[in-house]
Amino acid sequence: MCMLSRRLQILIDEGRYARLAERAGKRGVSVASVIREAIDRSLPPRDERREDAGRRILAAEPMKVPGPEGLRRELEALRDRRR
Repeated sequence: MCMLSRRLQILIDEGRYARLAERAGKRGVSVASVIREAIDRSLPPRDERREDAGRRILAAEPMKVPGPEGLRRELEALRDRRR
């Protein structure tokens, strides 16, 4: 585990605190630990986001892609809509 060196103070409403405390109690960890984990899930380091995006792309269902002429027509249609 990394050395914790920054202190953060936030104000939250009772409902949010109750949800945090309940989750922490069920897991046997501190409220601060639950908050740190939520931050890590919500804002992963840049490399993890890229890896996750790559996994999602590779796991996606294959889709039909038109040939060069079909793509050209689609692009022209999109350009015409913007005008």
